[in-house]
Amino acid sequence: MTTSSLESMSPEGKDLRLVCLVHYHEVGLKGRNRSSFERKLKENIEKRLSGISTGRVSRVSGRLLVAVESEEEAAAVAEAAASVPGVVRVSRGVRTAQRLEDVYAAALWALECCEPYETFKVDARRANTDFPIDSMQLNRVIGAWLCERLPQKTVRLREPDARLCVEMIEGSAFVYAQTSRGVGGLPVGTAGNVVCLLSAGLDSPVAAWRLMKRGATITALHFSGRPETADTSEHLVRDIIEVFRPLGGIERLCVVAFGGYQRELSDAVPPELRVIFYRRLMFAVANRVAERFRAKALATGESLGQVASQTLDNIRAVDAVATYPVLRPLIGTDKQEIIEEAQRLGTFAISSQNHEDCCTLFMPRSPETHAKLARVERISAQLPLEAWLEQILEDLEVEEFFS
Repeated sequence: MTTSSLESMSPEGKDLRLVCLVHYHEVGLKGRNRSSFERKLKENIEKRLSGISTGRVSRVSGRLLVAVESEEEAAAVAEAAASVPGVVRVSRGVRTAQRLEDVYAAALWALECCEPYETFKVDARRANTDFPIDSMQLNRVIGAWLCERLPQKTVRLREPDARLCVEMIEGSAFVYAQTSRGVGGLPVGTAGNVVCLLSAGLDSPVAAWRLMKRGATITALHFSGRPETADTSEHLVRDIIEVFRPLGGIERLCVVAFGGYQRELSDAVPPELRVIFYRRLMFAVANRVAERFRAKALATGESLGQVASQTLDNIRAVDAVATYPVLRPLIGTDKQEIIEEAQRLGTFAISSQNHEDCCTLFMPRSPETHAKLARVERISAQLPLEAWLEQILEDLEVEEFFS
């Protein structure tokens, strides 16, 4: 049904416009900071809708509103906007004047879009007292009119097939029955930047996504096995970043050719401690990268006890190097949960491709699972860590993303 056919359903035939209403929750609880969060969410939605819709994004009574020209555009806008962190749901419907004749016509159209359905419920709300009929009366009036026009349908207040929403807001009536669930969370860019150790594996992309969903932007730090391995993992990491690119959450990618340093460490430290020292050097690099790009924290995709390096003792031995807070969004998550989330995000197929990376280089047969920090620190004091760090930072490959 086109906009023109929608207008023909109204006795007055005036002021009926297709719209998408974007609802948020946490953003609305931010008190004095609410306006800045709303502005950022509006900006992120506008970026996400670039090339999808030319409709203006505006604010209306605790929601964002996108004007659209067709139902096809509305469906595309709803799908795209629902993927933006901070959005709880997106509703496709009609904006009209606060005239019951137009509201009736819009309600009939909105329910028709829900076919097939057998039962329905009217959920009307008057946001201010400018409209003479209160919410309870509005429910009854609209419901009674629909029952007359739709004798084959039944009203059901609990778990209906279709839920018709009517909201009287700021001089307009918004009528909708189609709602898409959003990802929730907070707008990307409201929580500061985080240096995330991003591999081509399953875990770290999911961790990065969870941080973006909480408002962070990401400086992705990838440790490649070069020159000991091919650069396959680097290409896969860029593919993963492309999945997240529409959200604007990845600010840059920093690549470290790490294989040579792993070889030196494998010769210099006891075999069972190699992984601990690989990760300590990674965190030391991450400190410097965070300092360079003014990040506020580091992050990894570690899950407690998943592999030898992720026991509490080993995490402590590695974290001792960090000068920034270390965030681990997946610390209490099991592998199957991570796999399922990667599948939803669209990174699973990329991470499942065969590739060589630094994680498998010079691995010991029996890695230490309960490293003693004092011993690790004694060995660390004998290594040329500062010289390595200076060289790594000098050779750091940085790719900026402008979204």
